[in-house]
Amino acid sequence: MTNVATRILPVDPNAPEAGLIDEAAAIIRAGGLVAFPTETVYGLGANALDAEAVSGIFRAKGRPTSDPVIVHLAEREQLGTIVTEIPSLAWALAEAFWPGPLTLVLRRSTAVPGNVSAGRPTVAVRMPAHPVAHALITAACLPVAAPSANTFSRPSATTAQHVWDDLHERIALILDGGPAPLGVESTVLDLTGPLPVILRPGGVTLDDLVAVAPDVIIRHQYLAIDATAASPGQLIKHYSPRAEMLLFDGPTALEAMRRAALERLSSGQRPGLLLMDDEAAAFASVGAEIELLGASVEQAAARLFAALRALDSRCGVILAHGLPREGLGAAVWDRMVRAAEGRVIAAP
Repeated sequence: MTNVATRILPVDPNAPEAGLIDEAAAIIRAGGLVAFPTETVYGLGANALDAEAVSGIFRAKGRPTSDPVIVHLAEREQLGTIVTEIPSLAWALAEAFWPGPLTLVLRRSTAVPGNVSAGRPTVAVRMPAHPVAHALITAACLPVAAPSANTFSRPSATTAQHVWDDLHERIALILDGGPAPLGVESTVLDLTGPLPVILRPGGVTLDDLVAVAPDVIIRHQYLAIDATAASPGQLIKHYSPRAEMLLFDGPTALEAMRRAALERLSSGQRPGLLLMDDEAAAFASVGAEIELLGASVEQAAARLFAALRALDSRCGVILAHGLPREGLGAAVWDRMVRAAEGRVIAAP
């Protein structure tokens, strides 16, 4: 693709400057691409009602057209302009969780081009909470299609630097609003069937959803790279470092990781370890690279993609310890499994 001169504009994440937002919105309206922070990760935005602009997202990311993207709104009332049916549960969920990290899959209207949704009759839609995202979509005066702002299958971008590393010379502008606060993507909830189905765990937890949708269920899918997905985040290879990654799970996972690290070192490889803060002492004498995720699941979510990128720049193999799968931990576990391309080592 033709190289473009990518600019980074620092913006106040809490009170974004109107002139900078207007400049970015004009690029969106003209069919260009703008990366911007949301409360989850950085998004790569284009006019969701312009098929050619949406195609630009796929070209810039190297994303297969079988992998749909999410449409972002500034107001709940815009929902009726891009979907044909709005069940009462959708309004209840929007009232409870929008703006915020919940994406709803609904029936797509003809106003939304088919390439947004990989040709499927549905569309994934959410209303982000980040002030920069909200200001940009409001100023653009149209829905904004935006997957994560990174090259396809790489760890998602949670800083403007991550976006630059992956997409400079491919997009016009990056709005730098600092680190994305949550660090993992939105929960995707399909409302087109008889029961509400979680297609991707994310920032809104199962317990959160049960309070509004008591019959919600989870469907875990690990699709091949060429499969047509119902929503983003369904492929087995996703959020992946270039280095080989192994995910260890079970009661003796730390012992198994230690053995694996020593074996890799003895064979001349440079392993990296992805650990929680309280696990680091057990590996102090191993001599491997270590990136810490913090002391809580919330810190782990915020740190995950940056830590994967940091280890990827220094190591040939990454060994990670899986988190408990309750609450936000379910989203972190999901990202780790896909980053490891399903290579989970059970350590009983």
